[in-house]
Amino acid sequence: MADRIAEGGCLCGAVRYRADVAPVALALCHCQSCRRAAGAPSMAWAVFPQDAFVFTQGEASLYESSPGVIRGFCARCGTNLTYQNRARPAVIDVTTASLDRPEDFAPTKEIWIAEKIAWEQLNDAIPHFPQSSLKKSA
Repeated sequence: MADRIAEGGCLCGAVRYRADVAPVALALCHCQSCRRAAGAPSMAWAVFPQDAFVFTQGEASLYESSPGVIRGFCARCGTNLTYQNRARPAVIDVTTASLDRPEDFAPTKEIWIAEKIAWEQLNDAIPHFPQSSLKKSA
């Protein structure tokens, strides 16, 4: 991967992206919103600084799934690609499964486990958070 830390894209190849720095977080999210967006029991995310992320081919179509939350996806094949929250504009979350080498970006924590589907197993080797793992300011 030399000068590029992460590259990825959608199923059909219409949208490609890269990030040139290491992710600042790696999480497996169990919230209902991510589950519905993915059509899966959970969604893994690699979080990169916004200024280190660029689309190299095509662009993601955007959908505001809840106030202040923008999800990016390929308009042609439907692949979920990004998550942005206006409350944290300095970062962009990228779906780990859309990375070319997802095995290099294993989650280091599980978040929103309070909304986890009952039959899904947690990974006992990493920390769990009932909701977000971000610290709330007082």
